[in-house]
Amino acid sequence: MKFIDKLKDIERIAIKEISDSSNIEELENAKVRYLGRKGAVTDAIKGIKNVPKKDKPEAGMFINKLKQKITVLLEEREKDFRSKETTIFENNDITLPGIKRELGHSHPLIKTTQEIIEIFGKMGFKAVESPEIETEYYNFEALNIPKNHPSRETFHTFYIENGNLLRSQTSTSQIRVMEKEKPPIQVIHAGKVYRPDAVDASHSFMFYQIEGFMVDKGIQFSDLKGVLERFAKEYFGDSVKMRFRPHFFPFTEPSAEVDISCFICGGKGCRVCSHKGWLEVLGSGMINPRVFEFVKIDPAIYTGFAFGMGVDRICMLKYGIDDIRLLYENDVRFLRQF
Repeated sequence: MKFIDKLKDIERIAIKEISDSSNIEELENAKVRYLGRKGAVTDAIKGIKNVPKKDKPEAGMFINKLKQKITVLLEEREKDFRSKETTIFENNDITLPGIKRELGHSHPLIKTTQEIIEIFGKMGFKAVESPEIETEYYNFEALNIPKNHPSRETFHTFYIENGNLLRSQTSTSQIRVMEKEKPPIQVIHAGKVYRPDAVDASHSFMFYQIEGFMVDKGIQFSDLKGVLERFAKEYFGDSVKMRFRPHFFPFTEPSAEVDISCFICGGKGCRVCSHKGWLEVLGSGMINPRVFEFVKIDPAIYTGFAFGMGVDRICMLKYGIDDIRLLYENDVRFLRQF
């Protein structure tokens, strides 16, 4: 059989198959069968190299016309199917109840983060961002954390290639901001942090932190207490009380853990506060002068304070959640409660 006769057979069969297609799916199959990568027309184009030289011009022109004809037929047939679908839709009774679509809302962690940032924003703190992949310099060295500190071991930090790591604290934002900006500085930063902790009711390998700090001339510990007390009363209620307990952080001196009176039982003792009457909410302190030296801020002229809190913990305390895993399982039965 001559090559041109084979092309005519393809044309005849293709026209019939396209015309007889009863739905979009069959039409798509016909399109693949004739115009697809391994389709009949594509094979014909590849086979033209075997046609005698004198017959090639005629065969080439026929293939081009065949391809155009099949393409036009496919488009027209598809329009027919689409117009029928539109007609069916238009004939529907639009007064019938539609399909109810569930509306989403903020995740409790996002909601908690936004509420906290908004409170500090009212006090003049500017929200910033910083990278989640960090260097040892920003995550440890510039924060005055020595090389032999336990937090720099592999069982406390996720190390990745090229000596980088997944940040284990949002305190890294302090260094990055103070490198670029000069006092006065007033910043709040929220983001994810990573630590290779075993997952249980109170621990996760990934969680959220909020870091805040202020640097200027004459900043004192009393300024830190005033800011944190305003936050506690705004977020947990005017009746909440606060206490500071001495602690140690390499990047602050002096340092303190901050507790608030249990807003559930009013300090009398309950399941939420483990019957102690107090809830630990954050760590804080005056920025260590050695940290200022890393960012070339003169500690003889400027002072500052910093604080950090776990968003997950704040969220769990406020809503009485007893298992951190509930926040990450995306169970809609749980999330609908917020």
